[in-house]
Amino acid sequence: MADLHGTLTHTTHGDTSSHTDPTNVPHHGVHPVHGFDVHPWQLCWRGWDIDQIGRTESLFALSNGHIGLRGTFEEGEPVEQPGTYLSGFYEKRALPYAESGYGYPEAGQTVVNVTDGKIIRLLVEDEPMDLRYGRTVDHERVLDFRTGTLRRSTLWTSPTGRTVRIRSERLVSFTKRTIVATRYEVEPIGEDMSLVLQSDLLANEPVPLPGNDPRLAAALDQPLVSALADCDDNSAVLVHHTKRSGLTVATAMSHELDTPGNADVTIRADGDLARMTVAATVPQGSRLVLTKYVAYGWSARRSVPALRSQVEAALAMAAETGWEALKAEQVEYLDEFWRDADIEVDGDPEVQQAIRFALFHVLQAGARGQSRAIPAKGLTGPGYDGHTFWDTESFVLPMLTYTVPGAAGEELRWRHSTLGQAKARAAELAQQGAMFPWRTIEGDECSGYWPAGTAGVHVSADIANATARYIRATNDEGFEIECGTELLVEIARFFAGFGHHDVNGNFRIDGVTGPDEYTAIINNNLFTNLAAQQTLRDAAWTVARQPAVARDLGVTDDEVAYWHSCADNMTIPYDEAAGVHQQSEAFTLLDRWDFDASLGRYPLLLNYPYFDLYRKQVVKQADLVFATYLFGNAFTQAEKRTIFDYYYPITVRDSSLSACCESVSAAEVGYLDLAYDLMCESLFTDLHDLHNNVVSGLHIAALGGAWTDCVAGFGGMRDFGGHITFAPRLPSHLNYMSFRMMVRESRIVVAIDTDSATYRLLDGPPIELAHHGEPFTLSDAPVTRPIVPIPEQTPPLPPIGCEPYRRTS
Repeated sequence: MADLHGTLTHTTHGDTSSHTDPTNVPHHGVHPVHGFDVHPWQLCWRGWDIDQIGRTESLFALSNGHIGLRGTFEEGEPVEQPGTYLSGFYEKRALPYAESGYGYPEAGQTVVNVTDGKIIRLLVEDEPMDLRYGRTVDHERVLDFRTGTLRRSTLWTSPTGRTVRIRSERLVSFTKRTIVATRYEVEPIGEDMSLVLQSDLLANEPVPLPGNDPRLAAALDQPLVSALADCDDNSAVLVHHTKRSGLTVATAMSHELDTPGNADVTIRADGDLARMTVAATVPQGSRLVLTKYVAYGWSARRSVPALRSQVEAALAMAAETGWEALKAEQVEYLDEFWRDADIEVDGDPEVQQAIRFALFHVLQAGARGQSRAIPAKGLTGPGYDGHTFWDTESFVLPMLTYTVPGAAGEELRWRHSTLGQAKARAAELAQQGAMFPWRTIEGDECSGYWPAGTAGVHVSADIANATARYIRATNDEGFEIECGTELLVEIARFFAGFGHHDVNGNFRIDGVTGPDEYTAIINNNLFTNLAAQQTLRDAAWTVARQPAVARDLGVTDDEVAYWHSCADNMTIPYDEAAGVHQQSEAFTLLDRWDFDASLGRYPLLLNYPYFDLYRKQVVKQADLVFATYLFGNAFTQAEKRTIFDYYYPITVRDSSLSACCESVSAAEVGYLDLAYDLMCESLFTDLHDLHNNVVSGLHIAALGGAWTDCVAGFGGMRDFGGHITFAPRLPSHLNYMSFRMMVRESRIVVAIDTDSATYRLLDGPPIELAHHGEPFTLSDAPVTRPIVPIPEQTPPLPPIGCEPYRRTS
């Protein structure tokens, strides 16, 4: 079987996220009905099921990282969660506190559903086209990973007996980041028909109000205030501003009409609605075709006339390019992406589909963000209020860094643009350096629960880790000079001041919360300590590389020496009696959680008080286990297995972030089939709606983590200090895997069989790599190395009721 572009040849052989969210209810070990055709390059849903609307709206979402459209129907209804989102566009709201305190964040931020330009309503002989009425003879929707479009075909008979075939195709342009385009066509079946199309721009459309917080309801109730509405010929523009956050958004639409005869066309714009109406009599066998272009622009500073000019210019550009050329550009963009990022597997066709679904949605989340955050849900839904967390740097940027490095660099530039806010937050909390927010949209802390928010200081180290990784993997010296060195220095300053040396000279970081949010406000969380240690060393490394930048930042030799002292003397909690590292100081001395009593009561955060969870040995999501991957050179191979064996049986995975972390660790220590099951849990979190909450948006970190499971788990890829090594091994369920990645100027592909791995340089200079500890230089000729089988291992058992998502018997 030839992989993409025929580069290598292979013959086949035959949730909840880490954020406290009560809507996240995992169903471990359950295989729900999912309803999709299995196809390697598409996600196709056939038939009509109103109960699945909310789910498919998220799964069929289109985005380019700047604009996001949920996969709602063009006709506007039926709909469960309408959604059109712009990266960084939000409304402010007050944060509720029963008892407030100094340093508590005062304002929250909530993503806004902006003006909806997807709507094209259809009336067939005055009967509104609505799948809830009449008869749906045939219906399918296809999300195509190679064309980057959402296609739809529906054969519908109205309640009065008229039958029409509706075909549509929608795209959010990767190459023209402000443009959305839709081709919508209607074909009468069996008779001539009078058809009416109503193409809308609709602001302030009703949305379901999540939770019971009246402040949130107020923020989402009619969040946009009209500033301008105008129309002319076949185009219209609406401009709105928010009530509190001071943001202004302009939305414009224009149309191309193809009809077999004359059509009556009118257009109007007023307040929250602009509408072009097309009425035509269409003979059977002919089609009424409408091509709609929509442009979005927003700003906190630009005037209404300037934003109007911006979107009207974008529309002119889109119309000049035309529908077919926009599609061709989309295909060309994705061809380049798959050339650099595709992962091919043999052995499970649905896993192949799920992998490409994951890669495609991670690309959509970050491709054209251009110095904006990547939210935990991307731009697929309103979950987590549209906030960005540590997910981005720890789960999404690893994939982007090695496949779409420009997108990774842009997200880190956004972090740098918020450095002033991070320094102000550190000063507010009596700290030096920069302290980045646990959750945010535009850079200010939005977490109203400080034990899991403010105390999660590892987020700053996660940003530093991603920054150093990006610099080493890309050699982007311009970024290092402009942003990277300053990020690393200010975060190092935070940890150097936040921690302290005890009487024995050990450097301690006390009073924090690590990735495991069931163990809060503890001392010396090992994940945090290792992340901080790496930050301090990376800051010293970049200062040595960029002495001019260091001088401008006031870095002294004494300060760098102190960073080294902090890093070299970092406290590493270890239980000598148990022979295992401690997730945090004294963790192994805590009382054990009664897992038998909690059977059927997951997630624990909805059934038990944090007061009890915080005092027991129970782990919400991989914490120290994740550290053994990210900071693997701090542990021996035997220590990694001991850690996995100790912590896996007490980790309940009440988070969609956990499975991918445990999978990559399980693969490294030899539990390959368990690693496969855990990878599948991450891969199918959204496709199979394992947490019953995909309606609020996709879990982008879990999708990014699936890339890590393939490349770092079964591929064994590690990047410590810029040195790329591999230790590939496949689980019994797969016969073959290949993946592609970019390292500095070199593009490589790694193809893994059950008994060997082949490395090929696609283009770029030769690169130094290693295979299972054996160094080699990859240049023009492929390099094949044998894979030594690992003895079969029996993994530890998970907590009862928390078995991984198994797709095989």
